[in-house]
Amino acid sequence: MRKPGLLVLALLLIAAILLWPRLTRSPDVPATASGTATSQPAPVAAPLPGDLPAPPATTLPESLPREAYDTIRLIQRGGPFPHRQDGSVFGNRENRLPRKPRGYYREYTVDTPGLSHRGARRIVTGGDPPEIWYYSDDHYDSFRAFDPGQGMRR
Repeated sequence: MRKPGLLVLALLLIAAILLWPRLTRSPDVPATASGTATSQPAPVAAPLPGDLPAPPATTLPESLPREAYDTIRLIQRGGPFPHRQDGSVFGNRENRLPRKPRGYYREYTVDTPGLSHRGARRIVTGGDPPEIWYYSDDHYDSFRAFDPGQGMRR
């Protein structure tokens, strides 16, 4: 009598293990054929809890993912940041950005839904306070300059 119950429990456990990646993936991140999440730009997100209402979507370029909005707000507030590396000096060792003195550039993580690590998306700012903003979705292989606009400022 006990064996059928254990069999059912074992089958449910196996099903949960196999379905876990699909159940935990963000619904706005499509899956590839292998079942892994892919990164796609999405609309601008709502503000962080306790912030003022979100500015119009036209404030940020459409090429930025909605998670970039959260990172920009954190940068403008001075943190706290979710990753210990956020706010650290970006060395620009490959010289893909204009040459500036060491310490001019700072890097910040733009979260990627569905990943349990930092991923490849970053915002790099120049100056203190930031006077230039760059976005990279390929871990610094390329950059796009953007202006968060007056609507994003505190």
